[in-house]
Amino acid sequence: MEVRQIEGKIFLGQRTFALKVLSKFSMENCKPTSTPIAVGMKLSSQGDHEPVNESTYRSLVGCLLYLIATRPDILFAISMLSRFMHCCNVQHFQAAKRVLRYIKGTLDYGVLFNKAETLKLKGYTDSDWAGSSDDMKSTSGYAFTLGSTMFCWSSRKQSMVAQSTAEAEYAAAANAVNQAIWLRKILADLNLYQRKATEIFYDNKSAVAIAKNPVFHGRTKHFSIKLHVIREMEQAREVELIHCNSEEQVADIFTKALGVSRFIN
Repeated sequence: MEVRQIEGKIFLGQRTFALKVLSKFSMENCKPTSTPIAVGMKLSSQGDHEPVNESTYRSLVGCLLYLIATRPDILFAISMLSRFMHCCNVQHFQAAKRVLRYIKGTLDYGVLFNKAETLKLKGYTDSDWAGSSDDMKSTSGYAFTLGSTMFCWSSRKQSMVAQSTAEAEYAAAANAVNQAIWLRKILADLNLYQRKATEIFYDNKSAVAIAKNPVFHGRTKHFSIKLHVIREMEQAREVELIHCNSEEQVADIFTKALGVSRFIN
């Protein structure tokens, strides 16, 4: 990891390591792409695609996993590719090589920390619904900012099969709430107390209503009990769930493949 300090700013990047990865897999002269994963791409362990060398595939995905320390833009793609370590085929390997092509065109990307007047913790969470072709499970994603910079991010397949979009979004929100509580405790240990409730934005009105209105719970008996930690934390004023437009949803990039314009924004 490389650290560059400018007045009032700190930049974290991994350009040198990215170049080593490209060289290791003979992709240093490849043609760059604008996104790490094609829109609508669905990877599966099923099908008649020709298998590839598992050792090579695991090595490639392993190298890419190191890059997500400063590259949240490739997190969703790597999360999806890592699900096929035990059954990789040509389609998976081509998808992994596309990520390398994207990295080739974005070698100077990283995380920039700007000086901020106040360090207010803010979260974003989102999910897709039944995005996995193999088991129809959804993917949860969240991102947290402190001041002006994103410093915490996640993209993970849910452990249960959501029976509706609202349930998938609610499960994603529960993960984000748990992470927010942990981050608030860490910040308190650093004397950066969050005096007000941490705002968590997500773009599903049904999920927001379920969290805030107990009347809706008659329709959600199939939800896992552990998900209702959201309501408890809301009532304790530890977090506050706020609806936002899909265009403003930062965590969208961690749950699905986006088009170029949406991905860049």
